[in-house]
Amino acid sequence: MPAPQVLPQLNLKDQVSAAEWQARVDLAACYRLIAMYGWDDLIFTHISAKVPGTEDFLINPFGLMFHEITASSLVKIDLAGNKLMDSPFDINPAGYTIHSAVHEVRPDVACVLHIHTPAGIAVSAQKQGLLPISQQSLFVLSSLAYHDYEGVALNHEEKARLQADLGQANFMILPNHGLLTASSSIADTFLMMFTLQRACEIQIMAQAGGSELIHIPQQILDGAKAMVAGVMRSSQGMGGSLPWPALLRKLDLQNPGYAD
Repeated sequence: MPAPQVLPQLNLKDQVSAAEWQARVDLAACYRLIAMYGWDDLIFTHISAKVPGTEDFLINPFGLMFHEITASSLVKIDLAGNKLMDSPFDINPAGYTIHSAVHEVRPDVACVLHIHTPAGIAVSAQKQGLLPISQQSLFVLSSLAYHDYEGVALNHEEKARLQADLGQANFMILPNHGLLTASSSIADTFLMMFTLQRACEIQIMAQAGGSELIHIPQQILDGAKAMVAGVMRSSQGMGGSLPWPALLRKLDLQNPGYAD
């Protein structure tokens, strides 16, 4: 039986700016949170974060499970997909296509998160998409877009269509594929995905009950953005900075080491 692979021991803290290091730590934490909540898909799917003050971004090393990712193992690339620092790891080519597409046209976006959960894919496979049947869906529907499935995202010509479909939305459902969130901070982007994922789980469970579903009235949906601002104490985004410190405390107890 072959011995288990020993992962390269990297430490980039002294090789990058303080701002980039903080982005690396938060992004590595986000990967581990996705694993902790069971939303990962082996080594597939991806989260990216802008290197502050640049157009470059950080993305996962292709081949590592999300619970293994550290701040130093994240790969820094430019918008053309070129690695900007030596790394023993490659990147997921489909991940590059999706994330570079968003970062190219959304300067307001610091983080993009994409997952393939069973509940998310199940809702994405429904013609009506996300239904207005839960408080969680209310937040999502205030800024939701859809992008039709074109196969595994390896065709760079798809980028323009994804960009057009996303527009200025913060949530996206990719039919037959999965979920995506994008926002101005890693904390916001994670909270948005938590909300979208929970809305999908609730929808599948409600439909499984077999009873007629109650839809949220349109006048309440129309006021969703104001409600988000009031509940989360944020005029922009989702107020992810509120739960983020608590999420890191939970992660420190269950899967420390992301800040290496």
